[in-house]
Amino acid sequence: MDYATSRLKTVKASASAAISVKAKAMAAAGQDVIDLGLGEPDFDTPAHIIEAAHQAALRGETRYPNTQGTAALRAAVVDKFRRDNGLTFAADQVIVSNGAKQVIFDAMMATLEPGSEVILCAPYFDSYRNIVSVIGGVPVTVTCRVEEGFLLQSADLESAITSKTRWVLLNSPSNPSGAVYRSQDFAALGEALRRHPHVLILSDEIYEGIVFDGAPFASFAAVCPDLTDRVLTVNGVSKAYAMTGWRIGYGAGPKGLIAAMTTVQSQISSGACSIAQAAALAALTGPQDCIETFRTAYQRRRDLVMGHIAQIPGLTLRNPGGAFYALIDCSALLGGDIPDDVAFTAWLLKAAGLATVPGSVYETPGYFRISTATDDATLTRAMGRLAKAVATLSKDIP
Repeated sequence: MDYATSRLKTVKASASAAISVKAKAMAAAGQDVIDLGLGEPDFDTPAHIIEAAHQAALRGETRYPNTQGTAALRAAVVDKFRRDNGLTFAADQVIVSNGAKQVIFDAMMATLEPGSEVILCAPYFDSYRNIVSVIGGVPVTVTCRVEEGFLLQSADLESAITSKTRWVLLNSPSNPSGAVYRSQDFAALGEALRRHPHVLILSDEIYEGIVFDGAPFASFAAVCPDLTDRVLTVNGVSKAYAMTGWRIGYGAGPKGLIAAMTTVQSQISSGACSIAQAAALAALTGPQDCIETFRTAYQRRRDLVMGHIAQIPGLTLRNPGGAFYALIDCSALLGGDIPDDVAFTAWLLKAAGLATVPGSVYETPGYFRISTATDDATLTRAMGRLAKAVATLSKDIP
């Protein structure tokens, strides 16, 4: 019996999660595998955050929370946006969800009609397409070229907009490319979007705390304040505070949009875990030094990977400006028995015990993605395996 609806048949499970599951199964079977597929901080959640959750449980904060998020955490989110991004929101303009991904799902579910178009900037986080598709929306891909830093160009954006366009999804720093939009980049996109007042903007800023080389972080809504009535800013605690398993994300935007999203959330999860919300409150209001500690480590690892890739003939890597990924061009190695990036990553897993994600997942064929969110020693071993494996390819490398 076929249990899936026709709509679900257009949706795929998270590629990075699936690859990580396969790598773990291989490791459990005794094979030596290095998993660079899943984008997850390798750091422990800071102790004061864990203690806050413990104390919340002891106080009996174990009942249904407000669907939209606890009053204390939404107030902390309001303060965070004011303090870090210069954005002003009221508590009823904030929603707390089970991860940033649910914030995005709530927004799409609340606003998309069948056939509504959503512009995605390739390379993009693969869940964007799947969320849009399962709801009945139409993903519209705009290719962001490597020579332009994998950044969406205003002319390309405007060419993709139609009367059916409902959203454009932006992500900075970007998963999977590490591209970082500067204020002038967002300003150019804002200029184009002003000419299309029916288009909403979702700015996914989950990697805000991971920007390299002293570059400032730019929030779209802060750069284009006159568009805030059309902007949903999405963030969370998973990446900045090493809290992926706590599943707390948040979004802030127009009151009517947040109300609609809350209605959706009330029928999906009835809100986010009360104990995890107490932990997130401690993260946002407590010491912030861990963010810089983590960021410094990620930049060092970025540099380590950059140095190794530069020494491997046939591979190229544009300098990631943020996040903890490297989107590596392997197109010079493709052909014959390894025709595409999907075959290349499958070969890497078998030949080198190295789990990576094919670029086709992000609509960027000829590339593969690795996560650099692991310790230096493991990354060094992984780069050694990669270099050794590539050296065995029979294809001539220019």
